[in-house]
Amino acid sequence: MNRRSKQARRPPDDALWFLPLGGSGEIGMNFNLYGTAGQWLIVDCGVTFGDETTPGIDLITPDISFIIEHREFLAGLVVTHGHEDHIGAISYLWPQLKCPIYATPFTATLIRNKLAYQNLDTAPVCLYEKAPGDRFSIGAFDIEFIPVTHSVPESQMLVLRTACGTVLHTGDWKFDPDPIIGNTTAVQKIKALGAEGVMAVVADSTNAQVEGHSGSEREAQDEFRNLFPTIKQRIVVTCFASNVARIKSIALAAKAAGRYVTLVGRSLWRNAEAAHACGYLPEFDEFLSENEAMLSPRDKIVMITTGCQGEARAALARIANDDHPEIELDAGDTVIFSSRNIPGNERAIARLQNNLIALGLSIITPDDAPVHVSGHAAKDEMTQLYTWTKPALLLPVHGEARHQSEHAALAKRAAVKDVMIPQNGQIIRLGPGIHEVVAEVPAGRWGLDGTVLRSLDADVAKNRKKLSLNGLAAVTIVMNAKGQAVRDPQISLMGLVDESALNALQDKVSDALLDAIEAMPKSARSDDAALRHAVAMAVRRTIKEQIGKKPVTDVHVVRI
Repeated sequence: MNRRSKQARRPPDDALWFLPLGGSGEIGMNFNLYGTAGQWLIVDCGVTFGDETTPGIDLITPDISFIIEHREFLAGLVVTHGHEDHIGAISYLWPQLKCPIYATPFTATLIRNKLAYQNLDTAPVCLYEKAPGDRFSIGAFDIEFIPVTHSVPESQMLVLRTACGTVLHTGDWKFDPDPIIGNTTAVQKIKALGAEGVMAVVADSTNAQVEGHSGSEREAQDEFRNLFPTIKQRIVVTCFASNVARIKSIALAAKAAGRYVTLVGRSLWRNAEAAHACGYLPEFDEFLSENEAMLSPRDKIVMITTGCQGEARAALARIANDDHPEIELDAGDTVIFSSRNIPGNERAIARLQNNLIALGLSIITPDDAPVHVSGHAAKDEMTQLYTWTKPALLLPVHGEARHQSEHAALAKRAAVKDVMIPQNGQIIRLGPGIHEVVAEVPAGRWGLDGTVLRSLDADVAKNRKKLSLNGLAAVTIVMNAKGQAVRDPQISLMGLVDESALNALQDKVSDALLDAIEAMPKSARSDDAALRHAVAMAVRRTIKEQIGKKPVTDVHVVRI
């Protein structure tokens, strides 16, 4: 932490600060801090997911070391809505935060379920339910919810009123005249806020590159109603588990086509049950179990599954790999991908679709038919928002650099006075008056490694990545008191060559490391560290010459 960041531990009384620790320069893992009058307020606490670059790591959270260190100034956590990239880290990070949480009833239900699923004692968790549209205070912050449409019920924009100015934090939102679940966006509240005066808008950038309007959930439901009667065998629809509006659209279309619905994937069942408990999904009572669905005629079933992003452990990938305990699909069945491809997941999704096609299944994607509408505002909606709110400053978040840049250009065309593109770890003064970066703090990533959260910059994570890319060479050498190798080296090579080439490579490595030992001064052979270094260099050099790889090398020295 640099000199200026040390001064930034306690937010000032005469300014309002913004500090993203996740979600700026990336899609997912939203974690934002606002600071004023000696207090920090967290908005959202989300996750992202691992891929082939993070072996053994399925779930990733922001590195929140900064706010843990300054927890004495933490007033609370406010959640905009119930998607994983906004609530998924709470059950992992709350024990280190121990602050009150504020959320709408549906989002609070999802949070409680997550805490219980992680076997976290919920007794000490102060989880306050606030109705959509409520106005309430958290320390120095006067908070108002503005209900918006999104793909999950009770999504809210946040108005943060402080002595130093007013900020609109959009969360995920859109303008949808017929959202299927919940109310339409509270446009009059947004217009009134613009008349009141907005110092800054901190806004979702996901669809900043998408022209026009995001579309209505009704359009997706109408497409399912048209499509389902044309499919003769089993129908499988994969979507995000938290997209309750999509689950309802699929269920209504299935019923109209004379089909029954089942859910495949634990997270789908948990989210659907929560929606049912809050009155949003009465269709839940009619859903079949997975076993009942498999016993039903193929032309009478619609399955909704997790795994639309190609996640290796999700239900659809397990089905495609014939590894699911209940579900088995047959040639002639149809799989509908009802989601957008999150940037970075393209290869995993293509691999999954190829596996499904190899089983004789038909695939329908949004490229083939309008089976998905986005839950995020497109350009026309963003422009309308800035026309109404007239902010002095825009900070585009929740997007990669390309999304943020396009969002910034759009805002300038919409006559927003100034734009700052934030990066994780920057403490930004929003106002009043001057807005600027005042300090930077560490901002990284923690990965869930089994049951342990560890930094992805830690040696264990780095070594595992090296192992996955370059393999392992483990060598044991036995030396006597005269500094001589008295037995043949024991060499294990993993992830490097096929069994047929293993012995030849082991022989070359053995010869090279013995030559390296012989070339060492006798005095150096008695130094274990020097011996290990010389042997490791010989092993890595030989393998690089033979197969072009530089493996992780582990050398053990035994003295007799």
